Amino acid sequence: MTEPARPRLHSLDQFRGYTVAGMFLVNFLGGFAAIHPLLKHHNTYCSYADTIMPQFFFAVGFALRLAFLRHVEKVGSREAYKQAITRGFGLILVGAVIYHLDGKFPSWDALSAEGLSGFLSNAWRRSMFQALVHIGVTSLWVLPVIARSARAQLLWLLGSATLHVVLSATWWHEWLRANRVIDGGALGFLTWTIPVLAGSLTYMHANATKAAMLRVAALLMAAGYALSCLSNGGVLAAPPFVAPWHARDMWTMSQQAGSVSYLTFATGFSLAVYVFFRWWTDEKGCQLGVFRTLGVNALAGYIIHSLVEDAVKPYAPKDSPLTWALFTFAVFFGITWLFLRSLEKNKLFLRL
Repeated sequence: MTEPARPRLHSLDQFRGYTVAGMFLVNFLGGFAAIHPLLKHHNTYCSYADTIMPQFFFAVGFALRLAFLRHVEKVGSREAYKQAITRGFGLILVGAVIYHLDGKFPSWDALSAEGLSGFLSNAWRRSMFQALVHIGVTSLWVLPVIARSARAQLLWLLGSATLHVVLSATWWHEWLRANRVIDGGALGFLTWTIPVLAGSLTYMHANATKAAMLRVAALLMAAGYALSCLSNGGVLAAPPFVAPWHARDMWTMSQQAGSVSYLTFATGFSLAVYVFFRWWTDEKGCQLGVFRTLGVNALAGYIIHSLVEDAVKPYAPKDSPLTWALFTFAVFFGITWLFLRSLEKNKLFLRL
């Protein structure tokens, strides 16, 4: 834990801001019939929309190690772990409030009939396990190794991925499909660990050359595609961003399943995107104000964009022509940006 803390990296803010902007884009436009399939989630292959969430986790891992080491220097190891645990559970609580549990009861009799056993088995299956909850749970899961060596983190990453494969092969993949879980469901943290620890390792090797990072990114993307070729007993799978020509199984690149193939490929893609922002921002000195505004207040952006979307979407039917879809998106994006820009000007940042 003696690794020196580095000054704030503007490339991380720009990368995170680009990711928030991408989230706004696919979340709002993905439901329109006129929008290209690459901006939609399909659960049967990796689209552009599916590359966005792993980038959040990559940034989380990068920032988690950075912040944790700083806290160790300031308050000591014990207090730093306490703060990290509190933050993880805080994100889970915020997520539970935003996403809600499964189930709705129109009467007391219906609620009473559910009982404690029904509540424990049914209320936690699907709705709650989305981005913020996954970030909270995964942050807690990687905490034992976040300040340790690269070797320890790699072993944790590989062990988590292997455990997910074993559980998927025995029962988990069949169960998650039957219950239509979101973003990997309750066991999704095992594979969301891949981009989180990749982000942490990138922070550890921030002085590596762009060429070396791009080689690692290419290897990860190739490995993800190779794993997807284990589908159906071994087939030449459709490449990422191309609709599949084979049946879906546990090896398919799927954000719904949080599959190992998907998150391995998407982690490599995230690293490649980060390398671009490191070159563009840290080396060339270029920044976009909109990415800065979104990147420094990502949690606020996540919460506010949902509220603005709910206000705009009633006037944007799914069968709208492309021009109207793009116009309403511009309205939605502009309003959300205005809120976040006001927060930034007043130095108000929502963090846990």
